[in-house]
Amino acid sequence: MSKRSVCVFCGSRFGADPAYQEAAEALGERLAANEWRLVYGAGDVGLMGAVATAAQSAGAETFGVIPTHLLDWEVGKRDLTNFIVTENMHERKKVMFMNCDAIVVLPGGAGSLDEFFEVLTWRQLGLHEKPVLLLNVNGFWDPLVGLLDHVIGEGFAEESLKGFVQVVDTVTEAEVRLSQAFA
Repeated sequence: MSKRSVCVFCGSRFGADPAYQEAAEALGERLAANEWRLVYGAGDVGLMGAVATAAQSAGAETFGVIPTHLLDWEVGKRDLTNFIVTENMHERKKVMFMNCDAIVVLPGGAGSLDEFFEVLTWRQLGLHEKPVLLLNVNGFWDPLVGLLDHVIGEGFAEESLKGFVQVVDTVTEAEVRLSQAFA
């Protein structure tokens, strides 16, 4: 069996709670411990940089994808196992998605939400069956889970929508879910 790859969507900032960075670093370490490759947005700032540096330090392969216009802003991390530069954000998301077996979403902003909703929509449409995990560090994603409940409650999606997302509270729980999915 080929090596498994986990795409991590996360913020290019650290956020207000130090637990976000701790979770990013722990996730990077756990990816390496399981010999899973990190696929991510190739930034060297915020949680993106934290997860990548931790994964690299622990010996994981890293696959980063960044659009040309973000090379300076997100400080493209060029010491990755694979470093891909795309023309735009759409290509970035496509390349990241095509090169992973599962997705974990750490805390982040509009970009992370965009990435999450795109893979969730693709899953809802039956375009993939990859696990999508929300790593709900200190309840960060609680409002998003509430929004999904609201969308379902208001008749804009079936209850099955929530079945396409696994909400986990800890890196350990994410590791267990990924191990089960990859078994």
